[in-house]
Amino acid sequence: MTQETPVDFIVTNGPVYTSDPANEWAEAFAVRAGEIVAVGDEAAIRELAGETTAVVDLHGRLAMPGLVDVHAHLGLGGRQAAFELPLLPTDSPAEIFAKVRAWAGRLAPDEWVIGGIVGSTVMDDLTVRDLRALDEAAGGRPVLLRDDSMHNRWVNSRALELMGVDADTPDPEGGTFVRDDAGQLTGVLQELASPVAEAAAAASIDDTPERHATAFRTAVQILNGYGVTAVQEAATMDYALETLAAMDGRGELTAHVVASMPSRPFIEPGTTGAALYDVGARHRTAHLHPDFSKYVLDGVPMTRTSAMLNPYLCSHAGHDQQHTGEPLWRLEELVASLEELADRGLHAKLHATGDAAVRLILDAVERVRATRGDGPLFQIAHVEYISDADLRRFAALGVVPDASPYIWFPSVIQESIAKQIPAETFNKSWPLKDLLLDGALVSGGSDWPCSAPTPDPWTGLETMVTRRNPDPAVVGELNGGQALDVRQAVAAFTRNPAAAMGLAEKVGMLRQGMSADFIVLDRNIFGIDPGQIHAVQVQQTWFEGRLVHEAAEQMSLPAVG
Repeated sequence: MTQETPVDFIVTNGPVYTSDPANEWAEAFAVRAGEIVAVGDEAAIRELAGETTAVVDLHGRLAMPGLVDVHAHLGLGGRQAAFELPLLPTDSPAEIFAKVRAWAGRLAPDEWVIGGIVGSTVMDDLTVRDLRALDEAAGGRPVLLRDDSMHNRWVNSRALELMGVDADTPDPEGGTFVRDDAGQLTGVLQELASPVAEAAAAASIDDTPERHATAFRTAVQILNGYGVTAVQEAATMDYALETLAAMDGRGELTAHVVASMPSRPFIEPGTTGAALYDVGARHRTAHLHPDFSKYVLDGVPMTRTSAMLNPYLCSHAGHDQQHTGEPLWRLEELVASLEELADRGLHAKLHATGDAAVRLILDAVERVRATRGDGPLFQIAHVEYISDADLRRFAALGVVPDASPYIWFPSVIQESIAKQIPAETFNKSWPLKDLLLDGALVSGGSDWPCSAPTPDPWTGLETMVTRRNPDPAVVGELNGGQALDVRQAVAAFTRNPAAAMGLAEKVGMLRQGMSADFIVLDRNIFGIDPGQIHAVQVQQTWFEGRLVHEAAEQMSLPAVG
């Protein structure tokens, strides 16, 4: 670098955490054309400045790499934030009915009430009486509410009518129209019954490109506001690929987005499998990376659809005392599909909430590694339960644990899960420390909008360290012996997911030659009580050297001359 080619700006006057294991801390760094060109001590960096070089003055605040979210649903989250009824997973049925009634009052007589998140503890106990109350609150309008796993839905009688579902309608393959002991529909839809409702609701909405763009633009702006500059979209449909590519063409995509295209019919209706992979290939852009396929191996433990090695708790008569749940793929077909995927040059994100599903994936990956080598990337999303015998296989096989802390800190979703999973299994939830010490690339994600109304990574990062809910009203900890330290948790939200997503050479660290994606915080997370990390505010977010988010309290950018 010479004075003939001055840098665009330098970042100085505050601690810089690089997340680079070879050089964790620096005093300053320099940016040119959206790329980091030098990281080091302040004097050396200032020597690179020319007359036109600007200075980002940190005013003593911490700068660090932009965060990387390995698991989010941008379409669902963006639509929820932009257009839909906001519910909290802690809302009681009475609070939900009140919010539905208020929201419905703003709508046309036949317009759908669509919203979420309904907590699993509410979904556990819904009856026909609640269906009638939901009908009354909606004033004759159809209602579709999503739960905190995003696998299940709660609809009212008008919605069931528009879906063409009555008490005699058979359950769809892989799904359930839940009925009570008298055979009456409760309005609860599990797993692949949910797309029936989604399709009926979608048919009533003019899903124009502008509406999609608003949803995804909203999602990316929210992520930028929390300091996220790269994200893996966890279930990317054709409309999402088209929308994101068009956004990037207009210069609106201010994050790297790695797409995960469903391999089979999914909760969202649309094209899947090979036809969808072709759509992805046609929509690749500088910041949209259609590189993964999404596989769903099981359901969720709240509805006893996770594939477990040991039986679920038997809570009442009629439950099979030996029920363990069934995986949705057989080993041979999974191996064949993953080999086909690898031959396309694609990678796999595989949903598995049960330890039997995890083992099935590891068995399949072991065989694929033998035939296709180390090139393909494999992520297991959720890894809530892992048999002790399988822990070391993650590192040995190069399989990434995709962990979503918002699901696992003590919360209503865990309260629901504890009713179904035996204590000896439940108490060993999320063995992240063991995975990390074995050498696995533990990666953090939000799974937004599942479990929580925002993709706030700071709450997730904190709970990786504390294993406690930041809300003092929720007491206790979850498997506290598996806590990470702050540096390990930061790695799980920066360089680890970047590598897991195939972006290790571009994002996740502040290092020469990498994208100038960085954030400025209102406090130094390495010098405070970890129990306060959830309160972090991102003052600035920069993507490829562009300021894409700035908090109300602005920071000066004086020129050097």
